[in-house]
Amino acid sequence: MLVDLKLSGKNVVVVGGGKVGYEKVSKLLREEPRIRVFSKSFSAGMRKLSERGKVELVDCEVENAEDFIKGLRPKPDLLVAATDDPSLNAELAARARARGCMVYVVDNPELSDFTLPALAEIGDVRIAISTGGRSPAMARILRRRIEGLIRREDLLQIRLQLEVRERLKREIPDRRSRKRIIYRILRDRRISELLGRGRFDEALARATSMVERHRSKTSGSAR
Repeated sequence: MLVDLKLSGKNVVVVGGGKVGYEKVSKLLREEPRIRVFSKSFSAGMRKLSERGKVELVDCEVENAEDFIKGLRPKPDLLVAATDDPSLNAELAARARARGCMVYVVDNPELSDFTLPALAEIGDVRIAISTGGRSPAMARILRRRIEGLIRREDLLQIRLQLEVRERLKREIPDRRSRKRIIYRILRDRRISELLGRGRFDEALARATSMVERHRSKTSGSAR
């Protein structure tokens, strides 16, 4: 089951400042948590994130997982074990989980509380592709394929739907009626044609007109 973790403002500790740790941190940053990265060395990408104020880098060599986890203040909501030592990663995960933290182990999905799926991102659209940790490489291939399927018309339709839905909530109290109008707009060929040509304002005007006609019709019926 795919879930979208709400990590905004949460405390995240990453142990390991290399390339793999950087890749995981880059995904987590979308949720705007507070991230501290502990390591004796840091990749160039990780240092750039620090320079931009995205993460805090802590020069630290973890030798004893239990002491390290106990000494973390504040206690992290999530610990990411991203060192190049599988046994240390496993120990960090066990100790963190014992203290009530969620854990993610980069080299062992079985020890993790969740997986980080490949994300296809096109405009405001985000589609998660997960193989359950079985093949991250295949997940990346599928992500690229999916990104190629999303059209400009689809992105503009999302923008149009947002504007129309806000108006519908204000003007039409009946939820079923709002749903019917939304789908009528989605299926309208003229609107699709206008969006395909990038003529958003004209598409919005047509959608607005459809809303107004529905409201006038229902108002007349009420009388």
